Amino acid sequence: MFTCPECDQSINQSSEDYPYCGADLTSPIFAGDAKPPRKSTTRIVLTWGILLAILWATAWFAFPWRLTGTKPTAETNARGALAAVREALMTYQTSEGSFPPSLESLGDSVRAAAQKAQSAHYALEYTPGKANSEGRVKTFTLLARPGNFGYLNFYTDETGIFRATSEDRPATAQDPPFKPTS
Repeated sequence: MFTCPECDQSINQSSEDYPYCGADLTSPIFAGDAKPPRKSTTRIVLTWGILLAILWATAWFAFPWRLTGTKPTAETNARGALAAVREALMTYQTSEGSFPPSLESLGDSVRAAAQKAQSAHYALEYTPGKANSEGRVKTFTLLARPGNFGYLNFYTDETGIFRATSEDRPATAQDPPFKPTS
């Protein structure tokens, strides 16, 4: 049992209308000029925060190429990585009289250059030439292949000339020398 808000008479809890004064017992009851309760501002801010976090996370995974920089920056990083690896190869060749069978023997500077290229979505590919009769490797090719369509493919070898192509294939010694536009 509870009391009617209109006439203060006792009524049954299952009633929808008060039988004496006709008060509607199903609508919310507000005392005097009190306004209906509002949603918490904290709850609204929290909901918007969660929504924005979901959108940001989606953008992070959907558009990583936008978040890592521009095309010219990625191509510049790839060329810089190629130059660093080529310099390490030439230093190794000067001291050992031959190019190494793999890049692992060149150490941390080459590993850092490869990581720099990888952060720009480029993969470095090193191919040593055939060994001569003395067992020494006198040639190599070094490629930078992009992971994104439309980026330049780079090539260099022991001559030190950088070559590039915008075609979707590895650059070769027959491609024109690369000339930066800036």
